[in-house]
Amino acid sequence: MRTLRTFAATAGAMLLLYAGSALAQGIKMPAPSPGQTIKQDFALSNVELTYSRPMKKGRVIFGDLVPYNKVWRTGANSATVITFGEDINFGGKPVKAGKYGLLTIPGPKQWTVILTSSLDVSSPSMYKQENDIARVNVIPVAAPFSQESFTIDFENIQPSSMTLAISWDKTKVPVTITADIDGKVTAQIEEAMKGDKKPYFQAAMYYFESGKDQKQAIEWIDKAAEQNPDAFWVMYQKARMHAKAKDVKVAKESAQKSIELATAAKNDDYVALNKKLLATLK
Repeated sequence: MRTLRTFAATAGAMLLLYAGSALAQGIKMPAPSPGQTIKQDFALSNVELTYSRPMKKGRVIFGDLVPYNKVWRTGANSATVITFGEDINFGGKPVKAGKYGLLTIPGPKQWTVILTSSLDVSSPSMYKQENDIARVNVIPVAAPFSQESFTIDFENIQPSSMTLAISWDKTKVPVTITADIDGKVTAQIEEAMKGDKKPYFQAAMYYFESGKDQKQAIEWIDKAAEQNPDAFWVMYQKARMHAKAKDVKVAKESAQKSIELATAAKNDDYVALNKKLLATLK
């Protein structure tokens, strides 16, 4: 009997020793709410976002796990942080370049999305409204399916606008972000045109795609084609711009030339693009 008790005691001690050793060494396990950092090129710089992604796991999310009408860190674990590389407009509110905490106050019919100068708000008690940089009221959108992982992403990315989308379960909260870059780009073009190496192609493309002076865009693309007579991509853009200006003759000639150059370069994509353009020209 004594031998049995001694064995049990020894085994228990060994188990405790093993457990202590395992804890001391550390056990690598998957994070229940894995962190994510995403960096999106936008306008003339980029936007970086760091947050954690909890899982639904069959739970009721908004109005239960995430209470309505209370400040939420908008994720799990530590605070959610977003960094803007330049001045932007966040849901209609001007925001300077810099790093901010991203918070939300969920509601059944309306959310408040907040940018705060506080970078450590991980619970409602740590929130101070006087540190708000911007507060935006947003109507949530019903998602077509239930999303298991909490997600913040950038969607509908355009040269000077995109959407910050906060999504979980069947709820999506979109916030529009815009940047006023036209003045900056135009100033760069004007300055570059004073130099010896004039950026005709880049300038023409910006004016054309931005809907600015189309006559100026065509003048620049024609000069770009003269500078680079073997560049099939330049010739294709020349065809596009002349087609838009209803100059069908030049558009056709440019598209045919681009096809020849692209064929020689074995670039089937541009061959197809030019053929598609030619099919629209009457």
